[in-house]
Amino acid sequence: MRSSGGKRHGNFMTKVGYVYLMANRRRGKTYLGVTSHLVQRAYQHRNKLIEGYSKEHDCSLLVWFEAHDDIQDARAREWKLKKWRRKWKLELIEEQNPEWRDLFDDIA
Repeated sequence: MRSSGGKRHGNFMTKVGYVYLMANRRRGKTYLGVTSHLVQRAYQHRNKLIEGYSKEHDCSLLVWFEAHDDIQDARAREWKLKKWRRKWKLELIEEQNPEWRDLFDDIA
């Protein structure tokens, strides 16, 4: 992770972004999101501090994420992935995390 939290473009800083997938179990319910603070957001999901779908369906395992230098790029990627079929999202997870391990400890 970039410690500065962003990348300088000319006279301004862009904020880094992450697209991520949380799950309740292997090949179970999934939640797709975007954030500029992945550790904090995954912690919030794990501890059910965010109301909504992820809390209702116990999506507390961070099973996939992708880093972007610019939060706007991460948002664009999330928008595209939200249109994907579920099968494609599961394949995306299994390409990088075939055991569906919780990746939280890898990033925290």
